[in-house]
Amino acid sequence: MMGMFPFFLAEATEAVEEGFGLNFDIFDTNLINLAIIIAILFFFGRRFLGTKLADRKSQIEQEITDAEQRAQQAAAELKQAEQKLADAQQEIERIRQSGRESAQKAKDRILEENAKEVERMKQAAVQDLDAERERAVAEIKQYIAKLALQKVESDLKNRLDQSAQQKLIDRSLAQLGGER
Repeated sequence: MMGMFPFFLAEATEAVEEGFGLNFDIFDTNLINLAIIIAILFFFGRRFLGTKLADRKSQIEQEITDAEQRAQQAAAELKQAEQKLADAQQEIERIRQSGRESAQKAKDRILEENAKEVERMKQAAVQDLDAERERAVAEIKQYIAKLALQKVESDLKNRLDQSAQQKLIDRSLAQLGGER
């Protein structure tokens, strides 16, 4: 490369000395070489480039077709997913409603059982109260009867002497039907 530098330097110096001008020497300007290279590129490159472009076009068309198919498939899957979601939401609502109904039935049943239990407890309390009252009344009656008998006995002992007792006995026997 260092060997070429003096050559370019010499040509540049020669061009500066001659001034600006057009060089009509075809070989010197390489126009024919450029034309041959352009023709070869056009002739062979056209087929190569056309094939590559056609391949690329078919590849792009295939990718577009695949993308459209994937989009259609995705849309179908989305529709199925939306349907499944709607079905799931309906099922959730049905389960929720069933749960509400079950809870209401359980609540009603518990309230009814509690009401029956309260009524049974009231009846048991009333029965216990009645039994306790009857027992208390019976005890009071016995106590009153005992006090009354004690009072009568003490009054009788104080008021009745032997002759009054005999008259009372005779009169009681007469009322019973027997005479003495």
